[in-house]
Amino acid sequence: GVDTCCVPRLNLLQLAPGGHLGRFCVWTKSALQRLDSLYGTQTRRASEKKGYHLPRPIMSQPDLNRIINSDEVQSAVRPGRPVVKYSRKKNPLKNLGVMNKLNPYVKVLRRHQALARLAAAEAKKKGDKTKSKKAAMSKEQKAKIRATKAAFRKQFAL
Repeated sequence: GVDTCCVPRLNLLQLAPGGHLGRFCVWTKSALQRLDSLYGTQTRRASEKKGYHLPRPIMSQPDLNRIINSDEVQSAVRPGRPVVKYSRKKNPLKNLGVMNKLNPYVKVLRRHQALARLAAAEAKKKGDKTKSKKAAMSKEQKAKIRATKAAFRKQFAL
């Protein structure tokens, strides 16, 4: 489609919708003259707006790469700092190497746990039913433990 617009009501959204430049614009001679009187030119101030002047470019040489790499600028610039690499903290509960650094005994504990698991699996295959510690105690040992517990409770009874 074709859009027309009055110069005093011209805005950026009409010239570049969505912030994308590249809209094809056709200007009339009277529209360009009205823009000059409204906003002024580089040599003449605006006649319709009081005290308004077009902003001037800050840089006279737009080749920024050439300026930065020039000998004058490079002689005044301080040298770059060395890049410090930070390592990410690793979770010792998930990373065995980090856990070994924090607690070297973990390796021994894990080995004992693995051996206990293997022994339990072997016993299960053979069909051995090992007795629990409580079942393996004699009646005298059980009575002694019961008496100790009762004495302890009696000591704190109100």
